Amino acid sequence: MSAPSLETSTAAGTGPQLTTTSVVVDLDVALDVFLAQRTRLFRIAYRVVGDVASAEDVVQEAWLRWQRTDRRVIKNPAAFLTTTTTHLAINVIQSARYRHEAPIESPVAEMVDSSQDPTQHAEQTVAVEEMLLTLMSRLTPAELAAYLLRKGFDYPYGEIAGLLRTSSANARQLLRRAQQRVEADRESPVDEACHERLVDAFLTAARTGELAHLEELLARNATATMQHTRPPVRRGHRLATPKVA
Repeated sequence: MSAPSLETSTAAGTGPQLTTTSVVVDLDVALDVFLAQRTRLFRIAYRVVGDVASAEDVVQEAWLRWQRTDRRVIKNPAAFLTTTTTHLAINVIQSARYRHEAPIESPVAEMVDSSQDPTQHAEQTVAVEEMLLTLMSRLTPAELAAYLLRKGFDYPYGEIAGLLRTSSANARQLLRRAQQRVEADRESPVDEACHERLVDAFLTAARTGELAHLEELLARNATATMQHTRPPVRRGHRLATPKVA
C-alpha cells in the first residue's frame, strides 16, 4: 500500500509548490501511522468478517477513510482507526451480499476467544463494544435479546420465547424484525451505562460459557419494554362476542 500520487503544481511562485509539498508530507505521515496499525486492524477485521479477502477489503476502506479524514482533529489515531475498522467490518457482515455469500451462522459469538494474549483481548473487547453499540442503537430490547441469543449463542426459539415470556412464533418474528432493522441505517441514542452492562455480560458469557447473567439482563430489559408497550387491560370489560344468526 502506498500513498496516492499527487500532481505537482506548475503555477508561478513558491506558494502552490509549498502547499503541494506539505500535502505530500502529510500523506506520508498518515501512511506511516496507518502502516503501524495495519496488522492489528487486519486482525480486528478478520475476527469480525471471518475471511481474508473481506478483511483485506475492510482494511483498504479504512485506509481510504483515513486519507479523507481531517487528521488534525484526531487526538488518538489508533483509536480512530480501530473504531473505523470495526464499524466497516460490522457493515460487511450486515450487507446483503455477505448474507448471500457467507454461511448462515453469525460470527457474533466467534468474535471472542478466551485463549488470547492481552493485545488480542483488548482488540476483541473493542470489537464487541462497537458491535453491541450498533445493535443497541438499531434494535428494541426484545429484538436485541432474540438476535443475540439466537445469532450469538444458537438458542432454540422455544427457549428464547420462555425467557421473553412470549410465544415461539413471536420469538421468530422478533428475530426477523431484528435482521431487517440491523440492515437499516436508523439509529437511536444508547445509554452508556446500559451499554457497559451488556458488554460485560456478553463478554463473560462468550469467554466462560456462563450465560445466566446475560439471559437475565436481556430478558429483564425485553420484558419490561414489551409490558410497557402492551395495550392496557380494562378490568370489568369483556370483548363483545359476535351474535350467531
